[in-house]
Amino acid sequence: MSLLMGEAMAQNDSDSIQWNELEDFVIIKKQSGTLKNIGVENKITIGQTELFRAACCNLGESFTTNPSVDVSYNDAATGSKQIKLLGLSGNYVQLLTENLPNFRGAARPYALRYVPGPWMKSISVSKGSSSVKNGYESITGQIDVEYLKPQDQAGVTLNAYFDSQMKLEANADANFHLSPTLNTEILGHFEDRFRRHDGNNDGFTDMPDIRQFNFQNRWNLFTSRYIMHAGIGMINEKSLAGQILDHHSNMNDNPYIIDMKTQRYEAYMKHAFILNKDHNTNIAFMGNGSLHKLNSLYGARGYDVKEWNGYGQLMLENSFNEKHNLSAGLSYNYDYFDQWIKPGTSAMPAPELIKEKETTAGIYGQYTWTPNEKLTLMGGIRGDWSSKYKWFVTPRFNIKYSPIESLTLRASAGKGYRTVFAWAEYNYLLASSRALVVENLNQESSWNYGFNVDYRLHLNAETLRFSTEYYYTHFNRQVVVDYETPHQLTIGNLDGKSFSHTFQIEASYESSFGLNATLAWRLNDVKTTYQGKLLEKPLTSKYKGLATVSYSTPMNIWQFDLTLQLNGGGRMPAPYLLSNGEWSWKERFPTYPMLNFQATRWFRHFSIYAGAENITNFKQKNPIISSADPWGEDFDSTMVWGPIDGTMFYVGIRFNFGKV
Repeated sequence: MSLLMGEAMAQNDSDSIQWNELEDFVIIKKQSGTLKNIGVENKITIGQTELFRAACCNLGESFTTNPSVDVSYNDAATGSKQIKLLGLSGNYVQLLTENLPNFRGAARPYALRYVPGPWMKSISVSKGSSSVKNGYESITGQIDVEYLKPQDQAGVTLNAYFDSQMKLEANADANFHLSPTLNTEILGHFEDRFRRHDGNNDGFTDMPDIRQFNFQNRWNLFTSRYIMHAGIGMINEKSLAGQILDHHSNMNDNPYIIDMKTQRYEAYMKHAFILNKDHNTNIAFMGNGSLHKLNSLYGARGYDVKEWNGYGQLMLENSFNEKHNLSAGLSYNYDYFDQWIKPGTSAMPAPELIKEKETTAGIYGQYTWTPNEKLTLMGGIRGDWSSKYKWFVTPRFNIKYSPIESLTLRASAGKGYRTVFAWAEYNYLLASSRALVVENLNQESSWNYGFNVDYRLHLNAETLRFSTEYYYTHFNRQVVVDYETPHQLTIGNLDGKSFSHTFQIEASYESSFGLNATLAWRLNDVKTTYQGKLLEKPLTSKYKGLATVSYSTPMNIWQFDLTLQLNGGGRMPAPYLLSNGEWSWKERFPTYPMLNFQATRWFRHFSIYAGAENITNFKQKNPIISSADPWGEDFDSTMVWGPIDGTMFYVGIRFNFGKV
């Protein structure tokens, strides 16, 4: 997708209301909050209508009503969360912000809380083999976040949020149209938690006390032949977790504290030169850069990092006619890490300095052929040279066929690669007494194959949609986190087989009188070889069920949203005897439900919303192993498979002041 087409689609996808004037009548048509892409890739776009159906405080809380994407905790102490797509870790999902790769390395474990929900215009989720334009790292798919745009309607909007766990958020965005061709936007975010919460009474906070300041300034300039987007951003975050000092008197002298301080600075720019509007011929350059600094302490262990990243891409796009489109380009990526690891052993050696660096230069070409309205084929190939792994080639292929207007078939196949920076990406594993062993790691490599069927039935003003899909991911090389050895975590190379099968079926209903509903069911078969045995991937649910109902009263004055999730059980790593003679955990974790509800009252220039999450109050018992003795050999916070905190109530308000 070209820069120009990407901007246009992002703006259209997030619209929630269309106004069509006909003589003396005004017809209001409410669009679906989740839009199915008409392109060749299996892509859905989650617009603001869908995002407003939940509290959506940040990117990690934006997939509550989505059956394809799971969000779970990495551990029970740091608050680190991860996305799971096609049954696999979020490390295999390429995370983009407005078509630019972002939040790499040390930013990845905490990236989901770096994108405030009110800043997002839409989220695009592509499953399976996607375009080669954005690089080689997409293994299970891509998630692309579109922020609010400087060229959107001028004005100021504010959002405030408060919940029963004493978390406060405030967000602001302001658009200024300085001239007919020049616009700027300011985005601001603040959050803080005023009280530490320990719902399971284990002496540890259920979630970290996070104080975050987040700021962006974005610019847009456009003429008939030139378009420019540019911006800068800054994040300052302090996160404090661990033992509550006054919870047990015998812990006050030497409490186990997890203290993280993050500073992030980033900038981006996009330039597009339109050469021929009739053929969508344009040449564009886009790039971004970031400096990410993290200072963290996990009890006696520590991890500090300075990470520099730079990315640039030069692309050419041309549509010869309605049937033939060609994209070609060059890309360059630079990653550099200065890392200090404090092992926290009894000998207390000096911190170890580990430097890592990789530069990758690539070239790609992608051709799309649309011989008629029913058939589209897209093939792409790219070659990249890495300073660590030399040359590698990434082929990808997508096909879409619509034998009738209401039926669409899609298939895809492609390869993906990934470089793992283990200490940066898995530093949260230090919140454990387990010894952390990092081997000399290979580059990850996998193939992904997928098939999707989408059928729409239109009955007057109602729409019934049925879809089913199957994806298979097979790893040639993989970096595996091995939890199977007591008191030790090993990050090493795969020795054997590793694969993922996912099957999903979904039905949705949209009516003209304000009622929308979705039913979905997904099965996961994810297995990896651990110590010579092919086993289920631990801490991964075997299945997921989702049911959502949304109802809006006439004129969209009230809106009610109900979401039920059923998360299937799965395998735990091999249990072992603790020093007190008890087993560390059971062999499998159980199925558990999650129920959320929200009510919204819309006014002319503002809206008020209130709701509750995890109404069933299901909580994982003892998510932290040996929490009473965090300095002992059995302490472990990495065995998280379910919710840590119980029922949470919240209230919020959104203001739209219009042009100022």
